[in-house]
Amino acid sequence: MPERLRIVLAEDNYLVREGTRRLLEDSGEVEVLAAVGDAAELRDAVRRLRPDAVLTDIRMPPGHHMEGIEAAHAIQTEHPGVGVAVLSQHTDESYAFALLRNGTAGLAYLLKDRLGDLEDLIRALRAVARGDSVIDPQVVEALVARRTRTVTSPLTTLTPRELDVLREMAQGKTNAGIERSLHLSASTLEKHVNSIFGKLGLAEEPVHRRVAAVLTFLREHRE
Repeated sequence: MPERLRIVLAEDNYLVREGTRRLLEDSGEVEVLAAVGDAAELRDAVRRLRPDAVLTDIRMPPGHHMEGIEAAHAIQTEHPGVGVAVLSQHTDESYAFALLRNGTAGLAYLLKDRLGDLEDLIRALRAVARGDSVIDPQVVEALVARRTRTVTSPLTTLTPRELDVLREMAQGKTNAGIERSLHLSASTLEKHVNSIFGKLGLAEEPVHRRVAAVLTFLREHRE
């Protein structure tokens, strides 16, 4: 991946669009190749410019429904190497489900509050550009809280520390990043991670287990 991340930005609100563009470009880490106002323009820009990643609003003209998610699916079909991060104001897991229904690689579901944390936003964009997945920690927090109140949930078998580790995973952090955040040694973290996978019954294949661990919350809640 090049040092300077090349992205296309899609947001129908002019002030938010231009503010986000300035924010990203001023970081020195991101080059905004195009900033567009609707899903059709987004797909056209991706086709012409082949960015590393896309940052798109979930709602855009003409319907202001889930055009960003529909565009993400189309982009992944037409350009599998382009990562897509969708910005949403919804913590409702059904929107995250809609985005991840066909797979998780190269996709991120982020809350718009993330615009206020530039470091996290750029980290998520880099993650999707290299094919990883990110689910906003606030969405995960809500799901964890809800599921841990359900007696039948496998999440009730996780210790509080294991839940902490799972939240960090959902932010796309590496093991080294989690060790720093939670002040854990490498061997202790490895034990927690293996315990989480074991308790959630996650197999090695075909989905990356770190992402599958987070998706367990989503799937169980839907059922």
